[in-house]
Amino acid sequence: MRPARLIPSRDRLAVLLVAHGSRDPRAAAATEALARAVRRAHPSWDVHAAYLDHAGPRPLDVLAGLAPGRRAVLVPLLLTKAYHGRVDIPAVVEAAQDLPVSVTLAEVLGPQPAPLRTPARPAVPAHRTPPPGAVPSLLIDGLIRRLPATGLDAVVLAAAGTRNPAARATVEWAANALSGRLSLPCTVAYASAASPLPGAAVDLLRASGARRIGMAAYFLAPGHLYDLAADSARTAGAVTIATPLTDAPELVNLVAARVNTVATRASAAA
Repeated sequence: MRPARLIPSRDRLAVLLVAHGSRDPRAAAATEALARAVRRAHPSWDVHAAYLDHAGPRPLDVLAGLAPGRRAVLVPLLLTKAYHGRVDIPAVVEAAQDLPVSVTLAEVLGPQPAPLRTPARPAVPAHRTPPPGAVPSLLIDGLIRRLPATGLDAVVLAAAGTRNPAARATVEWAANALSGRLSLPCTVAYASAASPLPGAAVDLLRASGARRIGMAAYFLAPGHLYDLAADSARTAGAVTIATPLTDAPELVNLVAARVNTVATRASAAA
């Protein structure tokens, strides 16, 4: 058997997984676990984790440490394109233009809105009809892996929360997709910035006749907001609480899909 061909470090694609960061050390541990899993699955990539706040290193510090001429793909570890996805992450990419490396930005890991087109008829509310393919099947697979759904008759999809209505619409799309896959009612709840709280969502489902209600976790890592969501749902009587996605195999594959999409596009444009 021939030994595996070693790829010189200057030719390896750098993959930078950028999380928001948290004071809770469990969050950084989850991000590092995901980075290790991506690294194992794709040994030809040079995989790094970085954080916008709290934990280190910062994305620009990692990019500055790459050799001149290196190619890098930045993957936002975000499930919605709210403030961090629309402002903070693009600001990193813009600042990186001053570095001697080529940086390409991948999409967030959550559902993606379709490009805007002039509608031929009045638009249907975005939360009701996601564009075809907008919700990654791998994301739904990961949510199902973390949720022991046997015996449930309804699900609350609990997310961190955002004031951005377009971002909240994509969480609704994910809930609709999860509902379809499980053949169960699924409603969205938020730990902050929007309503209802997970406990209130549990109460609403119970009022509609559901008895065994579970909470699916629209979180990449544990932390304060995940704990708030889980405690709220548990106090209201949820019978099972899913853990965050962390390094689920489906999430690893979703990261890889995001990387390959932009890497292929960049190679074609070169």
